[in-house]
Amino acid sequence: MRQGRSNTSGCLWLVLLAPCTWFAFLPLVVGYSFARSARNRAHRLFPRHGHRVVDDRHVTRVQKVRAWTAAAMSLMLLAVYGKPEDVAEAQEQYMMRLAVTPPLLLLSAPVVIAVLFRWASAERRSAMRASVRAALRSAGWYVGAVTALPLLGGAIILLGRNRTPSAGASEPAPWLILATALPLVWLLFFIGFATGPAIRTGFNTSAVHAALPALLTGTLVWEFAVISMVAGGLPPGPPLIQALAVVGGPASVTAVVWWEIRRLRTLYGVTLRA
Repeated sequence: MRQGRSNTSGCLWLVLLAPCTWFAFLPLVVGYSFARSARNRAHRLFPRHGHRVVDDRHVTRVQKVRAWTAAAMSLMLLAVYGKPEDVAEAQEQYMMRLAVTPPLLLLSAPVVIAVLFRWASAERRSAMRASVRAALRSAGWYVGAVTALPLLGGAIILLGRNRTPSAGASEPAPWLILATALPLVWLLFFIGFATGPAIRTGFNTSAVHAALPALLTGTLVWEFAVISMVAGGLPPGPPLIQALAVVGGPASVTAVVWWEIRRLRTLYGVTLRA
């Protein structure tokens, strides 16, 4: 008899706690579904390995060595000549590069593509146009998501301010705020998953020409050098060290880019000019 009462009370507690458990896990379930949907859409538009039109492991290895060497030299420069404010400024420049890279890439890619079109033959141009249209569609998705993000955020703020209505004003329904917040959450996940692959693939412009990622990298690195000079000034150290720090990074990237394009021409038959 006691066992029957124990089973009955256990089932009763399970029934009473089930709604509480559901409401506790509901945000996690919704967040996971949104993250999964946004990730699938982002990877469909910007494949994670879409930048590897020609998978040359020697080039990849040299790029990694150059990147790690540049990072080590920057840390050494800060450790020897840097001050506390220089470390804070280096962190600010790093965050600035993360924010500036997508719009700078969107502005630089059309210029580089136009130069490639000018150099290419008529047959090659017709094949490149289809890839350019696909890249424009994917870039439009990214620009639209970034543009809609502050618009939705502003709409939520305005709706939240109207939650305390004045005399004669109507209070907005809670479901209206929720309906505005859900797309905002989805867009945050989408931008988070899409930004890295979009930058690596140059917004899918790597499909336009096999040498385009290298050309974009060589262009962006000099643009970043100018932006860093204007925004943060010269790095710490004596004048000779400053000059080497400013020019050495972009020059080493340009040398790797030139070597990569040379390998594309000699090993894979990829040419820039007709």
